[in-house]
Amino acid sequence: MLTLVILLGFAAIVGVLTTQRIQRDFERDVDVAADDLKRAISTQGLQLVVEGGRVVDVKLGKGSPNLDTYAASNDAVIRVVYSNGDLIASTARAPYLPPPRARTQEYDGFRIASRSIPVGSGAVFVQYARKISDVQATANRVRVFLGLGVLGGAALALLAGLATATRAMAPIQRLTDAAREIERSRDPSLTIPKPEAHDEVSELALTLEGMLHALDEARTETEATLARQRQFIADASHELRTPLTSVLANLELLEMELEGESREAAASALRSSRRMRRLVADLLLLARADAGRAAQHVPVDVSEVVAEAAGELEPVAGDHLISVAAEPGAEVEGARDELHRLTLNLLENALRHTDPGTAVEATVERRNGEIVLSVEDDGPGIPFELRDKVFERFFRGAGDRSGSSGLGLSIVRAVAHSHAGTVSLEEPLDGRGARFVVRLPARAATPR
Repeated sequence: MLTLVILLGFAAIVGVLTTQRIQRDFERDVDVAADDLKRAISTQGLQLVVEGGRVVDVKLGKGSPNLDTYAASNDAVIRVVYSNGDLIASTARAPYLPPPRARTQEYDGFRIASRSIPVGSGAVFVQYARKISDVQATANRVRVFLGLGVLGGAALALLAGLATATRAMAPIQRLTDAAREIERSRDPSLTIPKPEAHDEVSELALTLEGMLHALDEARTETEATLARQRQFIADASHELRTPLTSVLANLELLEMELEGESREAAASALRSSRRMRRLVADLLLLARADAGRAAQHVPVDVSEVVAEAAGELEPVAGDHLISVAAEPGAEVEGARDELHRLTLNLLENALRHTDPGTAVEATVERRNGEIVLSVEDDGPGIPFELRDKVFERFFRGAGDRSGSSGLGLSIVRAVAHSHAGTVSLEEPLDGRGARFVVRLPARAATPR
């Protein structure tokens, strides 16, 4: 576009100057031709017809130039006339020209140059005329050629620019493709293509490669650190279970032996220890999931697991109504203890966030090759802006009523993922509170 603008400006200037030059040359040619014709006729002389001592008629002498031949080269028109415009001689098919009033004038599309030749006491005039359209046609041809030149130059500049840009941008495109592949694969160890030329693009490629190497090393160090942390948490959680078990056993015995306030203190310590044991178990489960330690998977009937979890919570459910609707034979390949913890956490989450007297419903069904476990309550529900956060670790909503650790739903997600399944918070049915849905791949039927 810039080249086109420049060429248009150049063509406009050249066109104006060329057109003016053509116009001046045309006018000069007409004047020169009229002067030459006047000299030719004056030199050869005119034939005068004299009567009574005065000139009564004028004719061109035999030595005068042939007007048709003289005018043919420039497609001109020639007339020899008296001062009043009466015709003496002219070229063939010469149109009417007005009586001479000035040396040059324009009339009916002609430029007319008039020259006087003295005759006796008077004068005759030679009128040499050419069509103005001739010079206009020449000027139009110049404009057309300039226009074609502008378009051709712009097209050539466009093609050359595209070729140059394509060649110049090819290394950038290769760098872009490599960056997209790194973004897709999340692998900073991929090789960055380096241009052969030693220019800014080559320097950019080397810089990117160095940055990726640094990021790869940093990621490796971070992953190693995280692996060590997960290993430490798993080992520490495992080691804590043994002394906690001993503490719980002693506190249970102590509670049985004591009376009054001492017994209440022992009971409080026992409750805190049980809560600590459960927290340690949660941390151990998450640590094993992070470390990729999968428990042994065996056929497990999810319906039985849900019924057992509901029965375990029945004594502490208070005024809540827990109902279970489960299809028999809803088997998956999984770890029974982990699935039990998943179900228990979903039910406890529903009990914790709903008012006494409300219902909590758990359903299990086989659907499209999956076992679908859903837990739905009649509580206030979960705000839309928190739906992506409820599965985060140590997240506790404003309505948490029992001071939970915030690991319940994160454990649900970890167990679901370790069983190649998913968990999601979906729209409740019939306008109820919250509805969590776990989908696990169903166990293939054993052929008989």
